[in-house]
Amino acid sequence: MKPFTAIVRYSPGPRFGSMLATLMHSDLVERVLVHSDSPVELSAPGCRLLVTGPFTSSATIDVILDEVSTEYLLLAVSPQLIAIEPEALSKMLATARSTKAGLVYTDFYNESGTGRIIHPLTDYQPGSVRDDFDFGALLLLSMASIRHAAATHGRIADVACAGLYDMRLKLSIDYALCHLREPLYSVRQLASPSSEGEGLFAYVDPRNEAVQKEMERAFTDYLQKIGAYLAPDQFRELEPSTTPFAVEASVVIPVRNRRRTVAEAVKSALSQETDFDFNVIVADNHSTDGTTTVLEELSREYRRLQHIIPSRRDLAIGGCWNEALRSSACGRYAVQLDSDDLYSSAHTLQRIVDVFREGNYAMVIGSYTLVDENLEEIPPGLVDHREWSDENGRNNALRINGLGAPRAFSTAFMRSVGFLNVSYGEDYAAALRVCREYRIGRIYDNLYLCRRWSGNTDAALTIEQANKNNAFKDEIRSREIAERQKINREALRPKARALRKT
Repeated sequence: MKPFTAIVRYSPGPRFGSMLATLMHSDLVERVLVHSDSPVELSAPGCRLLVTGPFTSSATIDVILDEVSTEYLLLAVSPQLIAIEPEALSKMLATARSTKAGLVYTDFYNESGTGRIIHPLTDYQPGSVRDDFDFGALLLLSMASIRHAAATHGRIADVACAGLYDMRLKLSIDYALCHLREPLYSVRQLASPSSEGEGLFAYVDPRNEAVQKEMERAFTDYLQKIGAYLAPDQFRELEPSTTPFAVEASVVIPVRNRRRTVAEAVKSALSQETDFDFNVIVADNHSTDGTTTVLEELSREYRRLQHIIPSRRDLAIGGCWNEALRSSACGRYAVQLDSDDLYSSAHTLQRIVDVFREGNYAMVIGSYTLVDENLEEIPPGLVDHREWSDENGRNNALRINGLGAPRAFSTAFMRSVGFLNVSYGEDYAAALRVCREYRIGRIYDNLYLCRRWSGNTDAALTIEQANKNNAFKDEIRSREIAERQKINREALRPKARALRKT
């Protein structure tokens, strides 16, 4: 018997037939099955049509697995039109056998009317647990590994959308997910999302709530299986600080070269109405575009504005945060405002500090609304991150890429742990560090206007830049998962000692 059973998602057009022919004539493919969620005419002799529900549902995955009697399952997970390179399947097979991986995925080419370019992917690591991790369009899975994972960790949960995600997580517990760094197929480049907001923020769109709940359940089950789950009552109490602070709260604005927007941000912070004294600390990271002049003029006009320029020249955003936190001017609470964003009202700062006062929180996170350059709302509008719940937020935080804004911190606590000196993911790493041991307070009302414009640091990223960012956040999650596993192991030691004594 040949080693592969191929499962392909149906797509109309002549190129689909060409892909089927490539698979049908391969010396490695025993059978080709075509999946569709509705009946279609299939003019491909020798191919069998599977009509089931959604491709990623547990019901469909079960049907597919029941059909496979070969050593490997070759899965075309995307309806994109794929052209497989010569020797691609043999290279994937050789990699799977030599590494004994549970899953093999490869780089590919993006094809358009002007030619094709390599689309590199990132290596899978323990923290690559987000449900949108990019494996490309073609996967090779070991059936022995899938069966072992099901026997050891349970069959795929009964879900409508998270079946493939659940299977992948369970597979990753005992088997490598191997990235072959060679482009072995081409895909027709998909059209871009209808708006930037829809592409970057689809996972917080209210229309996707049911899907996200399924993903959360699958992920929580995975954390429990690997010993990284933290119970909702497993928090430490934050010790009250005895350090005197200059003011109750500081709005912290790290900035470099934002002459166009920084004055609006500063004035938004200065316009806050509170029952406590506050200031605004702008950490100006050696701007060269006139930002420094703007801030100097504002600091002469407003006594509450603290304009600091770090002596170091190797600081990223996280490093600038550390400079502000360690400043003698920093208040008891440090509240974030990006240099191109605005608070939504004059009461944002008061709302945040009130939450700190009401609970034993090391951090408070609000909600924001996406707007364009003219402050007009754009999709998906309000981003409230309701996937953060008191019951499971600290666990679900590991699955997603962000937790909301504005972000506010207990200054004493953050002085003790500090921010990573990076300009991407520093806030996410801080939030994961906080919720590992301490409570995070949440505000689900709009407090902040997040402006999407061409000057955003994440605007028009190249594939390589996006991969670098994603891999870094995966690394952050890898470290955090290891720390949480360590906490749980240490918690079990006294129980184990007690059992030995009895």
